Amino acid sequence: MMTNKHNIALSNTLKNGLQVGLKTTWSLGKIIFPITLLVTILQFTPILPWLVQLVEPIMHLFGLRGEAAVPLVLGNALNLYAGIAGIISLELTVKEVFIIAVMISFAHNLFIETAVAIKVGVKLWTVLVVRLGLAVLAGVLINIFWTGGNEIAQYGLTPQAEVVPEGFLQIFILGLEKATFGVLQLALIVIPLMLVVQYVKDRNYLERFSTGLAPFTKMIGVKPNASMTLVAGLLIGLAYGAGVMIQAVQEDGVSKRDITLAFIFLMACHAVIEDTLLFLPLGIPIWPLLIIRLVTAIVLTITVSILWKQPREKGEAVID
Repeated sequence: MMTNKHNIALSNTLKNGLQVGLKTTWSLGKIIFPITLLVTILQFTPILPWLVQLVEPIMHLFGLRGEAAVPLVLGNALNLYAGIAGIISLELTVKEVFIIAVMISFAHNLFIETAVAIKVGVKLWTVLVVRLGLAVLAGVLINIFWTGGNEIAQYGLTPQAEVVPEGFLQIFILGLEKATFGVLQLALIVIPLMLVVQYVKDRNYLERFSTGLAPFTKMIGVKPNASMTLVAGLLIGLAYGAGVMIQAVQEDGVSKRDITLAFIFLMACHAVIEDTLLFLPLGIPIWPLLIIRLVTAIVLTITVSILWKQPREKGEAVID
């Protein structure tokens, strides 16, 4: 009897996870497909080179060529998927892709994720300074200290243009190929990921993870009642985990100081599984990417916690 119930529950989990995965792939595919197609076409027109020339001096600070501004802008304004769409539309070195990956890992989907942070009580300036500041600092430091990665990055299943296409038809076909393979790569990552997330949610593992994370929250200077917010952000992300985090703040009585510290950590490191795996097909080392984000989040949060010596009563003001 118990086995049947377990099988039914597992079947429902798989069904719901698959539905969410397909829905997410469709929603994000509608972003990544046209952007990849458009950017691929634009790079063979005078428009993109002209825009690139305007921002090229700034890009040199990060060791990037001018056209690298495209995925940076797309990632910041939209999301990682849009930024990745911009990357796979360009021929970049491993170092360039890695720098862009780190920068948009710190600062992406700013409109939506900033709205989430403000909703739970984090100041707008705190969000922008932390995320954009970390992105700029990371880009400059990696450019200075990493001397390798000069080979051309290989983008997994994404076809590479071995010769310059001639005529609009060939350019359009190349764009369609890159856009199609980009969405396929997305589906191969997002659908299994959503199945795992659904399983975690249905088995209430988020609450268990939250309890286990309490000692870690204490280490970074945050009270244990903020651990659910940290778990949701770490596993699901700021955008996908918005509902869980807002509910946790409301129900667990998290102070504004603790929620600000929690979000400072999450702004540097959130959705660690998904965000890391998304860069896997781009031919860059992903472990350093994960370590940079995690270490930065821990050091930054502990530093702010030590410097911000204020009472933790509920309803206190956030950093001014």
